[in-house]
Amino acid sequence: MFNWKKLGRVFDPTQIKGLDWLNEFAQAPSVLIFDEFIRVYFSCRPLPDKNGQYVSYSAFVDLNRNNLFDIVNVAQTPMLELGEVGTFDEFGTYPTSVIRNDEEILAYYGGWTRCESVPFNVAIGLAMSHDNGVTFKRFGAGPILSYSVNEPFILSGPKIRKFQDRWYLWYIAGRKWVIAEGKPEPVYKIRMAVSDDGINWVKQDNDLIKSKVEENEAQASPDVFFYEGQYHMFFCYRYSAGFRGRKKGYRIGYASSNDLLHWVRDDAKAGIDISEVGWDSEMISYPHVFELDGNVYMFYLGNQVGRYGFGMAKLQLD
Repeated sequence: MFNWKKLGRVFDPTQIKGLDWLNEFAQAPSVLIFDEFIRVYFSCRPLPDKNGQYVSYSAFVDLNRNNLFDIVNVAQTPMLELGEVGTFDEFGTYPTSVIRNDEEILAYYGGWTRCESVPFNVAIGLAMSHDNGVTFKRFGAGPILSYSVNEPFILSGPKIRKFQDRWYLWYIAGRKWVIAEGKPEPVYKIRMAVSDDGINWVKQDNDLIKSKVEENEAQASPDVFFYEGQYHMFFCYRYSAGFRGRKKGYRIGYASSNDLLHWVRDDAKAGIDISEVGWDSEMISYPHVFELDGNVYMFYLGNQVGRYGFGMAKLQLD
């Protein structure tokens, strides 16, 4: 059983002035640790266009390593520009997961494009940085992980980890679209791919986490870390319809594994839930767990899937 103590909201993008591309949302936080600060990557949006259409960018905020509520720097430009016309990431990069690889920093991201019969489709791209993660350059114009026979749409939510010199990429794959209140809503499940080099991936081709609240439960943000001799996955899940409110909105789930392939779900052990009031009183989602100076922290999103930023919880070790 985990026991997380909520420490409060860390970053609210609506309070940032002078960056018209960073107006709201700070989604899917992902951490890189430096000597004096930690860099938290997230996905954000400018205001919608005249047709109500969004694009999304990825950026970062630097937090004082000795006081994670002290913002010492905010990215002044997106870490990656939008893709070229017709490419898989023409309209956005969301979400992003980062990892060091020798002298470079790799970013795995969901690149999305607009569709006609449904709102969007997503594939997973790769970008690389050689300036300590300030700017990134695409590995190529296309995705490194895309749709296939058994994964026909929406490959997104990449979470990159490396264990015993092998690369692991957890992600979500679309299963179906359901019509809810006259609109198509996606159903997606958690999956995994493995690699020897971080570029060429072999899909394991199976859902890792059993559904709980309903058959069409949507699962996202599978963040895995090794702690006290076992692999732990924190993820989020929601109902297929009516999930934009408190009753059926995103919650954080938990599963454990000894081999990274077979997972036992037990959400009662997650140790964190929505608050009674405030910025995370309707939903919590997109957990990211990291260790820092002997402590274990979780960043997570609040109401409206991070429209007003992300918060932090600390694992209680007593």
